[in-house]
Amino acid sequence: MPSLRLGDTAPDFEQDSSEGPIRFHQWLGDSWGVLFSHPADFTPVCTTELGLTAKLKDEFANRNVKVIALSVDPVESHQRWIGDINSTQNTVVDFPIIADADRKVSELYDLIHPNASSTLTVRSLFVIDPTKKVRLIITYPASTGRNFDEILRVIDSLQLTEYHSVATPGNWKDGDDVVIVPSLQDPEVIKQKFPKGYKAVTPYLRLTPQPNR
Repeated sequence: MPSLRLGDTAPDFEQDSSEGPIRFHQWLGDSWGVLFSHPADFTPVCTTELGLTAKLKDEFANRNVKVIALSVDPVESHQRWIGDINSTQNTVVDFPIIADADRKVSELYDLIHPNASSTLTVRSLFVIDPTKKVRLIITYPASTGRNFDEILRVIDSLQLTEYHSVATPGNWKDGDDVVIVPSLQDPEVIKQKFPKGYKAVTPYLRLTPQPNR
């Protein structure tokens, strides 16, 4: 199957998990979603990542985001591993970990890259919007843990730019100035949308205070 691309519909699936069977689109409902894969259970980098995810529960909830992880190991292994994560990371994992022992989901999401490993999934992450469209894809090598501050930053950007005629500049963080999209040219519409005004650095680079999310 070809790789997923931005704007594609995230494949639906039914698979067992640490919290029972999951029908993905139904489970996601009207929420945003983060689906992220792990090479294997009982691995050190993954243990820290799942611990961080659990600790960020409120951050994800405030953004209407559901989180679901994946590993190719079975449910029984996931359950034992969750015990390790909770004890070593001082947290409680309360989101599902997909048990993808038959590689069904891994194949749907192109998570096994043979030149990296013929059996283990790469460290990929997908942000999926409430219409089930893929909005972000990040793939790390197995040896490198993810930056969850960056993941939250991108979700903030996606949700802000979804509902306002803006884009976010490099290194943008929530609360910083944003860019008025070049396609918006009508002065009256700009005045209505951006009552705080804007600064035209160039005709195509127009900075304005961040609208309320």
